[in-house]
Amino acid sequence: MSLSKFESMLKTNSVYFFDSVEFEEIIQHYLDNGKHSLANKAVQLGLEQHPTSVLLKLLKVELLIFEDKLQKAASLINEIEAVAPNNEELLIQKAIILSKKDKHKEAIEILNQILSTTEDPADIWSMLGMEYLYIDDFVNARLNFANCIAIDFEDYSSLYNVMYCFDMENNHEEAIVYLNNFIENNPYCEIAWHQLGRQFFVLNRFKEALRAFDYAVLIDESFIGGYLEKAKTLEELERYEEAIQNYLITLELDDPTAFVYIRTGECYQKLGDLNTAVKYYKKAVHEDPLLDKAWLLLTELYLEEKEFEKAQYYISKALNIDDSNVFYWQKYATINIQLNFYEEAVKAYYKSLELEDASLEVFVGLADVLLFIGNFEEALQIMVKAKNTYREFAEIEYRLCGLFLLTSDEKNGLIHLKNALAIDADYRSIMQELYPVVFDNEKVQKIIQHYLKATE
Repeated sequence: MSLSKFESMLKTNSVYFFDSVEFEEIIQHYLDNGKHSLANKAVQLGLEQHPTSVLLKLLKVELLIFEDKLQKAASLINEIEAVAPNNEELLIQKAIILSKKDKHKEAIEILNQILSTTEDPADIWSMLGMEYLYIDDFVNARLNFANCIAIDFEDYSSLYNVMYCFDMENNHEEAIVYLNNFIENNPYCEIAWHQLGRQFFVLNRFKEALRAFDYAVLIDESFIGGYLEKAKTLEELERYEEAIQNYLITLELDDPTAFVYIRTGECYQKLGDLNTAVKYYKKAVHEDPLLDKAWLLLTELYLEEKEFEKAQYYISKALNIDDSNVFYWQKYATINIQLNFYEEAVKAYYKSLELEDASLEVFVGLADVLLFIGNFEEALQIMVKAKNTYREFAEIEYRLCGLFLLTSDEKNGLIHLKNALAIDADYRSIMQELYPVVFDNEKVQKIIQHYLKATE
């Protein structure tokens, strides 16, 4: 009745009288429904009619905090504090302002002050838990959230927070003990069984995890999270057909996701059913064309099957989505070498270097392609750069030897040959593979034979 009367007043520009309790109910209704402009209007009119109402002023503080007008909110709190210093709601709002200003320890002090007198501690424990989380004090955060659960076993938000704290402490065994105690009192809580399964999964105790997830979905047959975790656990147990069945159940319960399509495809791939795997990977890219992982899985599959043109097509799709991913550029280079597209491979390796991937594989791959297409000088420059990063690597020294000799710098070539032999004499076969003419060089053979005799 009060609400319709208030809204009628706004429409007609009339002024009706409401007592302070009616205004509080009207404002709270608008806050609960996210209608903050109407809540503000009600606060304004309420304070005009009841300028000394502490509760209306506190509701105004709440709105100011929501609007991030913290200074104004703090000023109004000081005004209220002068007449109601021990008001619980006032102290709560004061703690919220301190929290928003990142003064979490001060907020904790005030919340503990409230805790000593409040008749309803659950909300205060929850707030304390969050404040402790902000300062990474996971032990105290967990204890406060656990207090919430102790008086309300259906406070699943606090249960999730307790598990988060255990995870951050890497304390999975204690988490399992806690959850088992919880389940003793609440055996039909699917959330608790699900969380128990997660803890076993992290510890690689997959059979126990599977049992927990089984209970979770038995209690709630529409629990999508339970089926997903159960499927992942079955994968770890290499029970891929059953994993697929559980992934498919999630598709029946909710809209399809690229994640589920990918995991289903991976299961089929592990079963050797590549055609069905491809089908699900393609469903994944159809569902989310920007999911580069799906394009990469298609790439890897066709690469394994030596269908290089298809692999090139799909790695190009991944690069269109994320062209700053050096792993994709390396894969692109590898595929183009197989297709004899050496200029594309060179481009890919240079792109990797441009993206600051100074891995040995990139330097060596680029130098070997440049060697193959006859760019000896450029290949040599690349190996010299590699040498500046990797000082004592046989892969570099043998290549420097070969490239210096191919560019008629015998002195440096033989120096690097000696360095290479000292690092790893057995790896000299790379010279025979990459630089057969150099390997058969009389001086090269003489140095190799001399070294081998000296180390017998």
